[in-house]
Amino acid sequence: MSEIVNKVKLSKLVTVDLEKLIKDQEIMELDLKDFLFHGMILKEKEFREKMDAYNWEAYKDTSLTVFCSTDAIIPKWAYMLVVQHANPFVNELFFGPKSEAMTQLFKKKIDAMNWESYSGKYVLLKGCSKIDVPAEIYMYATQKLLPHVKKLMYGEACSNVPVFRAGN
Repeated sequence: MSEIVNKVKLSKLVTVDLEKLIKDQEIMELDLKDFLFHGMILKEKEFREKMDAYNWEAYKDTSLTVFCSTDAIIPKWAYMLVVQHANPFVNELFFGPKSEAMTQLFKKKIDAMNWESYSGKYVLLKGCSKIDVPAEIYMYATQKLLPHVKKLMYGEACSNVPVFRAGN
């Protein structure tokens, strides 16, 4: 009886798992409606008092995204005040809902990668993830990979979709 051979492990295929780029990153949300009068009106004195009294330490060593879920008009200085209070505690700050913050975080991590290390390689952008990696991020990573790879695929090693082959 012959030994079972893992052909995927023996192949030249290099897997890029985009999920791993942010797997240890927790993004917390801060909704400014909670600092507004009736969730809609920013009264400067009350806003400043609530900012001062808020427990910013709850965001220690996390990423924080700031947004307002109501149609309130928030002046730009209010966001600047949030940065002043949150900055000593958070790793990084984002603007917008959590989904937009995740996209910004993905792009930041992708920009920091050495894409030249994939030169001439067969690369698989892993498809199944525990988190929902946005299509925009697959597009962004593809743009980074195309100038370098010999072949680009999407999915899993045992079942993938060819996307690009150099020379085509």
